[in-house]
Amino acid sequence: MPRRRILVTSALPYANGAIHLGHLVEYIQTDIWVRFQRMQGHEVHYVGADDTHGTPVMLRAESEGLTPEQLIERVWKEHDRDFKNFSVGFDNYYSTHSPENRALCEEIYGKLEQSGLITKRPVEQFYDPVKAMFLPDRFIKGECPKCGAKDQYGDSCEVCGATYSPTELKNPYSTVSGAEPVRKSSEHHFFKLSDPRCEGFLRRYTQGEGHLQSEAANKMKEWLGEAGEGKLSDWDISRDAPYFGFPIPGTDEKKFFYVWLDAPVGYFASFTHHVRSKKLGEHLLQDFLRPGSHTEMVHFIGKDILYFHALFWPAMLEHAGFRTPSKVFAHGFLTVNGEKMSKSRGTFITANSFIEQGLNPEWLRYYYAAKLGPTMEDIDLNLDDFVARVNSDLVGKFINILSRASGFVVKHFDGQLLEPTPDMQGKEVSWPATFRAIAAAEEAKEAYEGREYGKAMRAIMRHADRINELFDAAKPWELAKKNDAESRNLLHTVCSDCISGFKVLTYALAPILPVTSERIAKLLNLPLPLKWVNIDLPCKKTLPYEHLMTRVDAKQITALTEVNKESLKPAAPAPHSQQRHAQHQENAVEAATEPATISIDDFTKIDLRIARIANAEHVEGADKLLKLTLDVGELGTKQVFAGIKSAYDPATLVGRLTVVVANLAPRKMKFGMSEGMVLAASGDAPGLFILSPDSGAQPGMRVK
Repeated sequence: MPRRRILVTSALPYANGAIHLGHLVEYIQTDIWVRFQRMQGHEVHYVGADDTHGTPVMLRAESEGLTPEQLIERVWKEHDRDFKNFSVGFDNYYSTHSPENRALCEEIYGKLEQSGLITKRPVEQFYDPVKAMFLPDRFIKGECPKCGAKDQYGDSCEVCGATYSPTELKNPYSTVSGAEPVRKSSEHHFFKLSDPRCEGFLRRYTQGEGHLQSEAANKMKEWLGEAGEGKLSDWDISRDAPYFGFPIPGTDEKKFFYVWLDAPVGYFASFTHHVRSKKLGEHLLQDFLRPGSHTEMVHFIGKDILYFHALFWPAMLEHAGFRTPSKVFAHGFLTVNGEKMSKSRGTFITANSFIEQGLNPEWLRYYYAAKLGPTMEDIDLNLDDFVARVNSDLVGKFINILSRASGFVVKHFDGQLLEPTPDMQGKEVSWPATFRAIAAAEEAKEAYEGREYGKAMRAIMRHADRINELFDAAKPWELAKKNDAESRNLLHTVCSDCISGFKVLTYALAPILPVTSERIAKLLNLPLPLKWVNIDLPCKKTLPYEHLMTRVDAKQITALTEVNKESLKPAAPAPHSQQRHAQHQENAVEAATEPATISIDDFTKIDLRIARIANAEHVEGADKLLKLTLDVGELGTKQVFAGIKSAYDPATLVGRLTVVVANLAPRKMKFGMSEGMVLAASGDAPGLFILSPDSGAQPGMRVK
């Protein structure tokens, strides 16, 4: 195969929160593919950056008494640490708040403007008169125009699921200042995605040239519609001051590039910094960033940002004179124990907490690899299965081979290994462990290229099982007790074959286990870095075995979930997606931006009543809900679903008094209608406690 030249990127994490296990699905997936390509001898440049611009960063920095620059510098260090801990080997990890990125954004914008693909028109938006800023949708709350539910965001209702414009909200308020927003018009800049030139290009790019997975191409076809339908809308690429970002040239710093314009350009900016800081030669910028060369650009992204990477980004590049992506590989989200990551359950796990609890990051790399395929399906991190699979596969099957066989070779043969002779090599009967390991590695090689990591792991572990079976069948512990030459030769051959097969599997697992494979290479005196072309090189000697990997202790997982419960702070951001890349940066409403005080009039709007729990029962299919029937005196009975199952046995609740929000809008849930909310307390320490009034209080009494 000709030597490939590939620029690889992962989506940019937003500089407004910690890296968590959901993020790591993508970065580990990308890193495995990059390491595999390098083992094949290809030229690969893997770059990334923090996505740093936008309103949430500006507001969070302000709430912490920092400048945005100080905040993003701190977060960059945290992200860089986390990636290194999990062996995510960026060649350059940078920031979108860089001179390279600003220059590239201005160049791209200028060329689009010259091509007649930039237009300007007024846009009416909500404006915060106290904060003197236009409000992104997720910084506006109010009553849902469809069902009347209170405190709903400006783009969708979390109660009835309706979507709408922020201007349709009833009684809206700014989550930044608490003020009632006013409508105000402002001139915005748009990229004319609806232009026939863009539409024609995108139909070719997304449908016929193999840039996307088939399921992604089908989704693009759905979004594009039929020719002439005009389903593509122009893309608003500007934001008004105050805004943390790059000013649009010629606007006197009153207009700024929307973060989604400058974030993907950050791929090019990081590569530019990589080339220039390492003095790799300016020709690489022409080769990789401009059309015409035989290089590739491959993006790994979450499926939720496919729209930006398969429509906006390539259309922008095509008409600004830059190269377009060769491949866009989209993946699904991470669930934990079959559900979305949850802070209350401690399954919203940060990368740093995983390390601080003493867990081996290569355990997670292996587990993700065993689950990952080439589609956009979600993958599940089942914590019990994680423990069982790592212990069974990595320790019980793979590591077990060397730990058992090397001891005999070191003790009886001074660590010297036999090599397959020409007439033996490739013959299953003589060297079955080695022969079959090579076949398994070839299967894994093909699977890696197609991002079918789960298939690769199954092939490798099947053969690891087989090597252990061959070792057991030969009974080397019995051969070692015999003094005859035949037994001694058979012992030497069996152990050498098993270690030789283990060596082949080490090469095959190296993209997954870079740290462990390097330690093995030193024990077996293999040339570093490990290259696939050397997979057939014979092992000549093994050093005394050194402990390579421990088993996972289930108690470590319990401690991990507990520490992630305890680490939750009331002011922590509440992301609306597990991936939390740039597309969510305007969804990340910080608790710190909520109004600090309310008026007495606000408080009296809440109808708090004493209620007696007349009945409490489990809800079939719900892992945290109890169904409560409440006696609220003159208000009658109310049915409430409360998330307190982890703290209370239903039988102990019946007859107790508590406090209920009686005028909360009814919410239709999967398990029935919930007509209120029981008040409960929780904090940094574990535990959940429903509120109980003093004896003498009666159902229906108002809490004032």
